[in-house]
Amino acid sequence: MANKTPLRLKKLCLACSAALLFTSAHALAADALTPMAVNSPWMFGDWGGERSALKQDGVDFQVNYTGEAASNFSGGYNQSTTARYADQWQFGTTLDLEKLLNWSDTEFQLTVTNRNGKNVTNDAIGDPRVGTLSSTQEVYGRGQTTRLTQFWLRQGYFNHTLDIKAGRVTVGEDFDSMQSNFQNLTMGSGAAGNWRGDRWYNWPISQWGGRVKLNFTPEIYTQVGIYNQNPKNYDTGNGFRLDTSGSVGNLIPLEVGWLPKLGAQQLPGKYKVGAYYSSTKGNVYSSGAFENGGMQYSDTAHAYGGYFLVQQQLTAVDGDHSRGLTFTLQGVMNDKKTSTTDNFQSVAVTYVGLFDARPKDEIGFGAGRIHVNDEFTRTQREQNDGNNVNEYSNPTYLPIQSGSEYDYELYYGIHATDWLTVRPNLQYISAPGAVSEVKDAFVGGISVNVAL
Repeated sequence: MANKTPLRLKKLCLACSAALLFTSAHALAADALTPMAVNSPWMFGDWGGERSALKQDGVDFQVNYTGEAASNFSGGYNQSTTARYADQWQFGTTLDLEKLLNWSDTEFQLTVTNRNGKNVTNDAIGDPRVGTLSSTQEVYGRGQTTRLTQFWLRQGYFNHTLDIKAGRVTVGEDFDSMQSNFQNLTMGSGAAGNWRGDRWYNWPISQWGGRVKLNFTPEIYTQVGIYNQNPKNYDTGNGFRLDTSGSVGNLIPLEVGWLPKLGAQQLPGKYKVGAYYSSTKGNVYSSGAFENGGMQYSDTAHAYGGYFLVQQQLTAVDGDHSRGLTFTLQGVMNDKKTSTTDNFQSVAVTYVGLFDARPKDEIGFGAGRIHVNDEFTRTQREQNDGNNVNEYSNPTYLPIQSGSEYDYELYYGIHATDWLTVRPNLQYISAPGAVSEVKDAFVGGISVNVAL
């Protein structure tokens, strides 16, 4: 028998419906200063004009809420209908220190995040013994707790030719970054960290570090960073831990980027290629053998890898760059010695303003492939053989992850107001966790983004 939809999911759907009805019926006549106004960038309005005045003076506040629900309609490990809900609160402040303190081209960012909820991927889509390779709710993960996510200072020099940023930072905010509104993690930003999360810590995990960026022209740049690697930063309850005890090394990413505006319509694009090296050593899977009741490794090595990102707007509508078709292509390659997943690719297309009557609505479709390292697969088989367990139905059996997991998503983003977007979506996960015994899953989801 199908499980009942959780109360939190019901509340989310009711809240979305109520918000849409309210804004369409009452807020159209309100101006941007009024709470709940359609054309206000914030749900609670402009605080009588004070919020815009503060921003003009150099103090910009950000309060955002993201909620993501997903339900497996069919397939997966647990084939009964199961729904899960996860969310994130984000509280931030940006200080323009050139306006506030007359420090040329300098800004400070403080951001605190809070994540809660559950992910349908963990216990319904994938086999809980190994999980999946992606996530149907990208906002879930990295610990359901409150964290200091950003606490950094950035300063430009020589008319912004040289740009330096340091403090508590996340790697993906500067390296391999792009715009994405997909709910499935496969089409998300910071792909290099999504498939090498034990070395590259993405949002909301912060660490001490920074980057130096050299802008050769307004379109061409190169940057290099160094980030402290400390597994304790992952632990729930360590969200405000600032000391470096427990550090195991450093991550060094390098990126070259081109940010052109192409054609007669000057359509914006992002073209990035990068590489990373970690001074932290890990087990070399090819050196593993089953001994003394478990896998033992005779060799260790540093982790390294590379990535590329292409995101280009292809069309505009009557010269309006806020509308049109955008193409995105991503790829990641990790070393085969220490990485569980050795390569990844995704492709996506999005269109904003498909209908003249809905110029800010967005439709998107994407597909991604995550491949498991063959040497890692071998260690799983050896572990089962060593334990003399060969039946998938045996609770002590370690499911074999071999080949690739494929993730697909189609969404439609309803721009209800300038502060509220609702995105229903459909996802299809083929070979969840790259485990052949787990059936393909068909997932329905909905995400809500609110700027308060």
